[in-house]
Amino acid sequence: MAAAGFWNNPEQAKKVNQEATRLRAQLARWEKMEKDLEDARVLLELAEEEGDEAALKEVDQSLADLEERLGKFKLERMLSGEHDAKSCILSINAGAGGTEAQDWAQMLLRMYLRYCERAGLAAELIDELPGEEAGIKSATLTVSGEYAYGYLKAESGVHRLVRISPFDANKRRHTSFAAVFVLPDIEEDIEVEINPDDLRIDTFRSSGAGGQHVNKTSSAVRITHFPTGIVVTCQNERSQHKNKAMAMKVLKAKLYEHERAKRDERMQAFHSTKKDIEWGSQIRSYVLQPYQMVKDTRTGHETGNVQAVLDGELQSFIEAYLAEQAQSAGGKSSGEKKAS
Repeated sequence: MAAAGFWNNPEQAKKVNQEATRLRAQLARWEKMEKDLEDARVLLELAEEEGDEAALKEVDQSLADLEERLGKFKLERMLSGEHDAKSCILSINAGAGGTEAQDWAQMLLRMYLRYCERAGLAAELIDELPGEEAGIKSATLTVSGEYAYGYLKAESGVHRLVRISPFDANKRRHTSFAAVFVLPDIEEDIEVEINPDDLRIDTFRSSGAGGQHVNKTSSAVRITHFPTGIVVTCQNERSQHKNKAMAMKVLKAKLYEHERAKRDERMQAFHSTKKDIEWGSQIRSYVLQPYQMVKDTRTGHETGNVQAVLDGELQSFIEAYLAEQAQSAGGKSSGEKKAS
């Protein structure tokens, strides 16, 4: 940053400055943990010499706090992917099965909103298509905050629910599916050129709950990109202009990932979780009957506290996924070195 001409390119300088700030913060946290560990070591020696029980308890508390901070730090070190530190766009789509699947999609939406609240991430619902009887057919969220994409990328894939249906008068057990797909928000970093002739922009009345403008004016926006067939919708904002801007943001993110997948075979792993929304393709199963269990088919991580998971306690599943990804990357790297 001290190099001559560094600030001649404001946009690039801004990115480097943001990265430097992030790295300085990481280094400061590490140095603080080192200092706290040394302080605890000194206090322990004094407490043992003088037989001070209160000081020993203080050391125990300090070490427990340090262990928790170190665990979080190690987790963030796993988030070293190109876009892991960025915000993200999360979409949910109900699978086949009508009302059952649409209700399950709404349960997932609630789960992710609760998770974001717990994790200190800011989630904003930008589009929601209600089901005919209950639930939702689809929903799109923008999630902002540090490492939002790094954490939530673990959720990309098909989610399966098994329960006694509340919509079945005969109380039979049903299996429902919904797909979740997570994209990094790359709008500020990468310029995606879109030919206006390739777009069809439709406006319509929002299907929201109402208000001064909602449902009274055609403020909702749907954009169709002809070459790829990608369709995005935004109806949460009160003005057509804001809805269009947000829809373009989502479209750019989807087009960027679409092009990367075509150019780079490595991105096939990123898209491999976007399977058919049906039996056998799920990444995680949520079983409410005949027993209670949530199990991730990729990592084997499981818990019997289904309600806690549906209330947003996803961190253990996310950490298990990140640990397995880090281990796989390390094993691949070792194999490549050995082969060379």
